[in-house]
Amino acid sequence: MKFALTLPNRGVLIGVTTVAQMLQMAETAERSGLFSDVWVGDSLLGKPRMESITLMAGLAARTNRVRIAPACMASFPLRDPVLLAYQWASLDLLAGGRTLLIACTGIVPQAGGALEAAHYGLDNRARVERLVEWITILKRLWTEDQVTFEGKHYRLRGITIEPKPAAKPRPPIWIANNATGPRERIERTHRRVARHADGWQTSLSDPDDVQWRVEDIRRKAQELGRNPDELELSIYHNINVNEDQGAALAESKRFLDTYYMMDYSEARVASWTAAGSPQQCIEHLNVYARMGIHTVGLRCTSWDQMGQLRRVIEEVLPYVETPR
Repeated sequence: MKFALTLPNRGVLIGVTTVAQMLQMAETAERSGLFSDVWVGDSLLGKPRMESITLMAGLAARTNRVRIAPACMASFPLRDPVLLAYQWASLDLLAGGRTLLIACTGIVPQAGGALEAAHYGLDNRARVERLVEWITILKRLWTEDQVTFEGKHYRLRGITIEPKPAAKPRPPIWIANNATGPRERIERTHRRVARHADGWQTSLSDPDDVQWRVEDIRRKAQELGRNPDELELSIYHNINVNEDQGAALAESKRFLDTYYMMDYSEARVASWTAAGSPQQCIEHLNVYARMGIHTVGLRCTSWDQMGQLRRVIEEVLPYVETPR
């Protein structure tokens, strides 16, 4: 199982971190050899923060090995897809082909979600439709010239972007989703992943829930004639290392409530966070290793970002199980 460090770029607004500290954390993560990826958050009006593509360009210049990605790009359906294709191609060139685009609909319950919907004139259905159209457009613009596309939300007539990304045939695209409700609705989101994406990410954390979704996505990929082993499966998770597990969970709840402007239940925080002593964090992460999750994104839910990162590197990650 691989690990991604998720940088809290909304933290510049709430006193969690600075830009310089985030760049230093990325360098530290890469130097440790224990992280395969560095991710950043993304939102426009929904959950304001430092803009993700700009930050990732900085990360591309400060790192040499780790994959760079947004986790996930909630603004994806709001951005002009031709401009995004250009921006991402340039980012991938800066990074030497090390980018991963994790796309999602960006539907959020916070007040900013309603502001975004009103400003951009998009309801939830339109966001989903754009997600699929935009992925199709990006794939074609990154690999073809003179692209013509006729969609419900966007049209292209003989468009070529140059230069193309460094990654060949193109940078990978994942879809992130956390659908709830009737099983039919959830399975519809899984079909979307199986049909259009190179990987799946979720911030859901209940092991039984994640397990059946993993199995369902793999089954749907196989039904579509794809090799399910080629789909990368990932969870977006948190960590707080503290021998006092109660204190770790309390700080994590304060962090997540502040970061997302929500009031999370204690049960949700405990499920979504590897919290406690190093051994307790290891045991928590081992559950996902055993179910076959390929990549776990870890965000330190603490105001001591560097201190937590050092403990994660020195006391936790070297001891997480490697699935057979």
